[in-house]
Amino acid sequence: MQKPASISSGVSPAGRHIALLIDADNVSHSKIAGILSELSKYGTPNIRRAYGDWASKQLSGWTGKLHQYAVRPIQQFSYSSGKNATDISLVIDAMELLYTQRLDAFAIASSDADFTPLVMHLRAAGHEVYGFGERKTPKPFRAACTTFLYLDALGAEVSDVDEPLAKVAVGKKSVTPAPKPKPAAAAKADLSLAQDTELAGILRLAVQAAARDDGWALMATAGSAAKRQSSIDPRNYGVKNFPALFEATDLFDIFKGADGQALVADKDNLDRAPKPV
Repeated sequence: MQKPASISSGVSPAGRHIALLIDADNVSHSKIAGILSELSKYGTPNIRRAYGDWASKQLSGWTGKLHQYAVRPIQQFSYSSGKNATDISLVIDAMELLYTQRLDAFAIASSDADFTPLVMHLRAAGHEVYGFGERKTPKPFRAACTTFLYLDALGAEVSDVDEPLAKVAVGKKSVTPAPKPKPAAAAKADLSLAQDTELAGILRLAVQAAARDDGWALMATAGSAAKRQSSIDPRNYGVKNFPALFEATDLFDIFKGADGQALVADKDNLDRAPKPV
């Protein structure tokens, strides 16, 4: 089997093929647009499948989305009470696709840690795996993925986005709609990220791995190093990118050179130069 090309190897995303497998029992239909938009950065999701018991009322919201986004529904009956036959069906299809299709990557949308062995097998076979799930998703599944993004960080579909605050006529009165609460991702950003010891450790090791002799590392290189060692995504912490994430932790000094390149150094590294050399 030919080893798939990695996005980091310089291959154009347009030439990379991705299989998107959705556990519809665990993923809201309102997130499909955001998932497809995110995957477009890495390649083309030629294969799109959603698994569940489509006779269930719980999946009724998916009906219109399946046709709108060309997602193939895979029917899976619940043969035994308390057993999740949907998971088994998704895993079987993933293994079949692995050995019968020329794919560069897989995307699995679920919050179920039972998919962790599948992700590890796909990674071992040389494929990148992009995970999508809720914040309750267990760490083993998140860590196994090449990249894992919380679904609330994707935002809502255009049709679900709040209209700009305006006075809406109700009879002869004017009413100003109340703003909705902050999403979980934004609320998390209000907390001190320096208290997240796991995040701090990942970023510090990334800077250490990318650091030059003067103790400073190119921001882009440090961000790439963080991605290689973890499934970390800055948006899970309420910020847009790695430069913003490094800055938000307040654990690093950041220097922007005359050429526009940003460099980063660990404040606790007393051996580094005061400024990049």
